[in-house]
Amino acid sequence: MAMNHSGSQAPVEGLYQQHQSWLRDWLRRKTGCPFDAADLTQDTFLKVLLRAGDARAYREPRAYLVTIAHGLMVNLFRRRDIERAYLDTLAAQEDGLSPSPERRALALEALIEIDRLLDGLPPKVRRAFLLSQLEGLRHAEIAECLQVSVSSVRQYLARAMQHCLTAW
Repeated sequence: MAMNHSGSQAPVEGLYQQHQSWLRDWLRRKTGCPFDAADLTQDTFLKVLLRAGDARAYREPRAYLVTIAHGLMVNLFRRRDIERAYLDTLAAQEDGLSPSPERRALALEALIEIDRLLDGLPPKVRRAFLLSQLEGLRHAEIAECLQVSVSSVRQYLARAMQHCLTAW
């Protein structure tokens, strides 16, 4: 696809030429994997391109790039942690109970979406929601686990539900 050098794409091109190899090296040191570093570098510049009018990119380009790349790297690690936990759970299942590859992919995507929805909630609110929804604990049991009152648990659960509905 040919790039139009007019408007904001030319400055992004310059940003890429000046900082791409530095960012890739920074990401390689952080991830320990040259392939992840290359992918994250490209994803970072894609985000920069999509936000092409952001003046912060040109005032402090490396800080701007690191901020975006760090967020992408954290998301990658979170996704892998979720995937690893899911696969460990599947491995512990009896052989005949393993879902098909399609069902596994759908379940993994659902877990990642749930994680995204719950992101940003305070830890106790998130934990109360997970204890309620995944463990099936009653409000009193959650209150005991979190060492808070039952009314706090009710508030936490209402807040988590509202957050999920708003984020959806």
